[in-house]
Amino acid sequence: MRRSLRLALPLAAVLAVVMVAAGCGSKSSSSNSSSNSNSNSSSNSAASASKSYDNGSAAKGGVYRVGWEQSFGFTNNFDPTGEYLGNAWGIYVNLLLRPLIGYKHQPGAAGNQLIGDLAQSVPQPTDNGLTYTYKLRTGVKFAPPVNRAVTSKDVAWAMNRLANPKDGGQYSFYYTVIKGWDDVANGKAKTISGISTPDNQTIVFHLTKPTGDFNLRMSMPATAPIPQEVGSCFEGKPGDYGRNVISSGPYMIQGSAGTFSSCSALKPFSGFDGANGNHLIVVRNPNYDQKTDPYRKNYPNQFEYRVNSNADDIYAKVQAGQLEDEQSSPQPKTIRQYVTDPNLKDRLLPNVGDRTWYLTMNLTQPPFDDIHVRKAMNYIINKEALRKAWGGPVLGSIATHIAPPVMYNNGLSEYDPYSTPNESGDVAKASDQIKQSKYDPGKTGKCTMSQCKSVLMVADTRALDNRMVPVIQANAAKIGITFKVRSINGAYTTIQTTNKNIPFSERPGWGKDYADPYTFFGELFDSRALIPSGNTNYSLVGITPQINTQKKLGVTGNLNNIPSVNSDIDKCIVKTGQPRINCWEGVDKKLMTQVVPWVPYLWSNNVTIVGPKVTHWNYDQFSDGTAYSQVSVKQ
Repeated sequence: MRRSLRLALPLAAVLAVVMVAAGCGSKSSSSNSSSNSNSNSSSNSAASASKSYDNGSAAKGGVYRVGWEQSFGFTNNFDPTGEYLGNAWGIYVNLLLRPLIGYKHQPGAAGNQLIGDLAQSVPQPTDNGLTYTYKLRTGVKFAPPVNRAVTSKDVAWAMNRLANPKDGGQYSFYYTVIKGWDDVANGKAKTISGISTPDNQTIVFHLTKPTGDFNLRMSMPATAPIPQEVGSCFEGKPGDYGRNVISSGPYMIQGSAGTFSSCSALKPFSGFDGANGNHLIVVRNPNYDQKTDPYRKNYPNQFEYRVNSNADDIYAKVQAGQLEDEQSSPQPKTIRQYVTDPNLKDRLLPNVGDRTWYLTMNLTQPPFDDIHVRKAMNYIINKEALRKAWGGPVLGSIATHIAPPVMYNNGLSEYDPYSTPNESGDVAKASDQIKQSKYDPGKTGKCTMSQCKSVLMVADTRALDNRMVPVIQANAAKIGITFKVRSINGAYTTIQTTNKNIPFSERPGWGKDYADPYTFFGELFDSRALIPSGNTNYSLVGITPQINTQKKLGVTGNLNNIPSVNSDIDKCIVKTGQPRINCWEGVDKKLMTQVVPWVPYLWSNNVTIVGPKVTHWNYDQFSDGTAYSQVSVKQ
């Protein structure tokens, strides 16, 4: 899923304190989930606990307030067709949108178990795996100003919007297995021939090949119903629908009122002032029927998300009860306070997050167009120092390859192709790689050519980034690479725009889109998923001059002989069971040794700090964040 703004910053001591507290009758509960554990070195002990929190009885009412550091960072202005931020997904699936398939909004393995959401149940495929038929629940209605029943045609319309590249879909490649999808994407057809709606309560998908994870794909927010009468107002305007999202869930954006009459009469809802604004407020959907929804609890009357550039101020307000929750990155001093204060420690809640944080290198830009330079970066980076920059030895593991071992049922847990003593970097090994590169003609062990000097690094402006950047600069200087740093508030938009030609960034992290390794490889490394904006294959793996021209990517640099893993992905996607997992492990190894697009450095856990007014809190494994549909607050 997605890049997430949630950071994992607890000290290792957090684990001991939390577990001792749980044994002494703490109001936060903990359970181990073996499916979410991983380890890869002696420096990498990590917890797999799932944490929830109770401080009184859950009850209806009140306002749940969340402080959001720096900016929302939405990748498509909160328009679900293209929005790809994990934190936005958490709001969507808990509060606003009901895809055909959903989750229980629980931590651990139970949180990745599929359920019928808008659909009555999770269907089994027919026609040798080529046909999926979904029956919709009755009684599900759109919020104002639409005020009508959700039908199968609304799901079909959302899918057609996702297929149209003019509408900003950022992960439409997941659905190219639907017959006729590419015809819409290429402008040869208006609607997807492989989707039919025989009646208002039935939608049928016909695939071109068996796709074992298709139900998982139908859990993603872009597949949720969109009413055509409103959605058509934003044709060819990616992101604009974000301020007028029509809810099919228990809550709606504040200001969604009245009855829809025309596009010209539709004004942006007041509860959201855009991705660069400072608030998102959602209130109850008056057309929602709890009887149609067995898992969402919907306790608060209102949720308020407000941007605050000062992380310390956010945590001070959480502690004082002026906020209930945060999307932020606490300073180490904040973590120490919660670890050591018996009155606060129960409110620090770590949970396993299925994600990798990494440094990305653009294979088309010097000096990273040389694989030996990319390998040298993997050897020279002090991953332990980066982990300390996050706040010290964290409740999580140092990453040594692409996807967390949990995605392979703990396979590849010992795989570490660039092992260094204490994961702290190795100058000798890095220098040996530099000597083999074209940027060290004198074989000195350092990049001596001009292409290695003042290389552009894009960073974000968070406190965490400010701590990481000096570590990276100092490490790279040991092999002759120097960086010119450009810090941007909300750096994702820049690095996701291909014609910016960004050589290097320390910002990225990636969490699963759903519980299958494919979600780490399809969007991140398949060149068929490259797009000019909103692109997440930052390294441009598999790009060719033809792709660059055809997709109008605007990439300049070395486009010759860029390695590809497209065929490897195609081989894995049709497999099931253990052979599928083994296949993805092979792709991971190939990427780390034959392509080398990243320096992965952290498999993180999420940590949330909640306020004193919270009476119940739960983690949502799917969205890797707060399960807003389960929380409650004192009035």
